[in-house]
Amino acid sequence: MKARIREKFAFDAAHAVKINGELEEIHGHTFRGEIFIEGEIKEGYIMDFLELRRILDNAIAPLRHKNLNKLFENPTTENIALWIAERVRKSLPEDIKLHKVVLWEGYENGVEFEF
Repeated sequence: MKARIREKFAFDAAHAVKINGELEEIHGHTFRGEIFIEGEIKEGYIMDFLELRRILDNAIAPLRHKNLNKLFENPTTENIALWIAERVRKSLPEDIKLHKVVLWEGYENGVEFEF
């Protein structure tokens, strides 16, 4: 039987998004998110939560307390979410699939990707 588990995360960072070719003022956010993974239940679970937390923490570590413009050409919430998703996906065991990533920029603006 397939099922999904989820893990929440948060990090603080600064960015200046390029809008219509111009950078806005640099500003900071607490980014909050959640990842969902999918897999077969084996021995009563899909994946150890501690292992998933380790994978997620390693994925977002380069973003914590950074100027995201030094890591991204245009650090939009969409680009950041896709970057996190790719790092998580590469670190998951072969039989586990990344199903969804959600990333909030502050409390009101967010993006969601399903894979």
